[in-house]
Amino acid sequence: MTKTKNPTPDKALYNSRIILPYIQLLKKKYAHVDPFQLLIQSGMKPYEVNDQGHWFTQNQVEDFHDRIVSATGNPGIAREAGRHAASPETVGVMWQYALGFLSPARAYEKIGKTSANFTKSSFYNSRRLSPNKVEISVTPFNNVVEKPFQCENRKGFFEAILSLFNNRFPNIEHPECIFKVDKVCRYVISWEPSFTDHLRLWTNYFLIFFTIFIIGLAAFLPLKVTGYAIVLFLLIYIGLSFLNERLHRRYLSKTLANMHDISENLVEQIDINYNNTLVTREIGQVVNRHCEIDEVLSAIVRILEKRLDYDRGMLMLANKERTFLTFKNGFGYTKQQEKFLSNMKFSLDNPKSKGIFVISFKQQKPFLINNINEIGETLSRRSLEFADRIGAKAFICCPIMCDNETLGILAVDNVKSKKILVQSNMSLLMGVSNVIGITIRHTEHIEAREKQLKSVLRVMVSTIDARDPVTSGHSEKVSEFAVGICKELKLNREYREMVRIAALLHDYGKIGVPDSLLKKRDRFTPNDLEHIKCHAEKTTEILEQIQFEGYLKDVPFIAGAHHEKLDGSGYPKGLKGNAIPLGARIIAVADYFEALTANRYYKLPIKSEKAIEMLIQNSGTHFDGKVVDAFIRFYHAGAGAEYNLLNIDHAYSEDKIISVSN
Repeated sequence: MTKTKNPTPDKALYNSRIILPYIQLLKKKYAHVDPFQLLIQSGMKPYEVNDQGHWFTQNQVEDFHDRIVSATGNPGIAREAGRHAASPETVGVMWQYALGFLSPARAYEKIGKTSANFTKSSFYNSRRLSPNKVEISVTPFNNVVEKPFQCENRKGFFEAILSLFNNRFPNIEHPECIFKVDKVCRYVISWEPSFTDHLRLWTNYFLIFFTIFIIGLAAFLPLKVTGYAIVLFLLIYIGLSFLNERLHRRYLSKTLANMHDISENLVEQIDINYNNTLVTREIGQVVNRHCEIDEVLSAIVRILEKRLDYDRGMLMLANKERTFLTFKNGFGYTKQQEKFLSNMKFSLDNPKSKGIFVISFKQQKPFLINNINEIGETLSRRSLEFADRIGAKAFICCPIMCDNETLGILAVDNVKSKKILVQSNMSLLMGVSNVIGITIRHTEHIEAREKQLKSVLRVMVSTIDARDPVTSGHSEKVSEFAVGICKELKLNREYREMVRIAALLHDYGKIGVPDSLLKKRDRFTPNDLEHIKCHAEKTTEILEQIQFEGYLKDVPFIAGAHHEKLDGSGYPKGLKGNAIPLGARIIAVADYFEALTANRYYKLPIKSEKAIEMLIQNSGTHFDGKVVDAFIRFYHAGAGAEYNLLNIDHAYSEDKIISVSN
């Protein structure tokens, strides 16, 4: 038979719920036919049929139908499958549709609006002709070419709707058909009223008859007989009304129970969609809170565990040479399984490797496996051993990609819930894996920029040290003290890093101070001191040219403000109290202590105990008391033992020392 060419063969037109009745019918009546094999041969996958959000093309549906007809020998199976939509195996789909409208007439009447949930191939229009009769017209959209079996399948579907209400099929007339050169398929559907409808009608007729009969009897019969007749008729009417009400209540109760189930399913789907939205947003925000790749991966895994409905998940990344995949982080695994995963490497440069993770990585293709035994023959022995060790039976793995380059693998599975994995699960994970890829790549760029920045900083610090071997190492020691203070104050990692960099560069402005001043052995004159003080402002000006960003943006201001004092007597701006940034107050204490206890051209170092006493004396006026206390705790906790001090008494006056430290 020659097939008519379909102008839109690859356009998804038919929801998976149309295919499900075929599958259930084959399982029930044609046990010798393997429906899943027919699906695969038609380019369809079992998990796609289970996914109510998946759609198939005309070619797929047509090919699937032809294979079913060939396998079963039943050319009328399309209509039978349509009717089977009302069977106990697939009734959930029809209940959600039909009983949501409470009556057959309303179900048929609303089919025009709800048909879009099942098909995108045609436009459905329906109108009520009488209480038990409707007309439905189906007009294919442009460039859509359907087959006669789909017309028969529609008839079976229309029959299934009524059978849910009264277990009978309606009468269907088909005066116009697109396969008889008509422009539309027109169906006139009529049905006999249900017992409940008849009972309601009989009750109304009885009331009318009863009223007329009583009026007629009252003129000829004694009053006592008429009274008995009225009582008898009232009892019959009450009995009919009670029976009618009971049947109606039973029907409503059943319908409302179904509506409750539908509502719960809807709420569950809303929750899923909400979580799906949150997972991509939260992963995208991870890079704003973390800068190191291990921290980013850990945060991503916590989000996946919280937001996605899977028992386990793992992230695997390729090494820089892209020669193997290694486990980086995961959730849901036992400690023993995590240890096993951490020791595993999946070779990427072995052409004979045929593991799912490796294939997914190389082909940039996701995989959904609901039964690993189905693909056991295609896997290597090592892959099967791996799956057995971690207890994997059904799983989804997706390539983590960015800029068309594969970075790693995201894999999830269920070992407790045994929940069937469907196409929409894989589609969501593909979207999530892409966000993860972008986040990882962004983090790598940040780490590269930080490494580059650190290299620049090392060069800058080296230029200061190279000018004078006596003061060499001053900036590193100040930085060490400053970070120690930050830890005592329990400041976060980013702020500590910002203070560390500012401390390293706090004296960079001295590059503009002549050696004749920096290496001067005599007492500084007031003019000398004013000239030296310019280095603080010069530090800010130079560092502003680097364009620090993010949490480092305040480095220039903090580095240049380390000579400000709480009472406003400092420089370069004479800031007071909290107007001085905390980072600058920290560096001020660290710089003061290091300057006092280190050797200089113009002085010998003083003992650390004396330097700490001087810090305490100036606490609250020059220095922040909380910062001084934090430094003392840090120093006594071990920094002092590691810091090489010369216990030499000196002959310099305190004001001389203060002027020097300034």
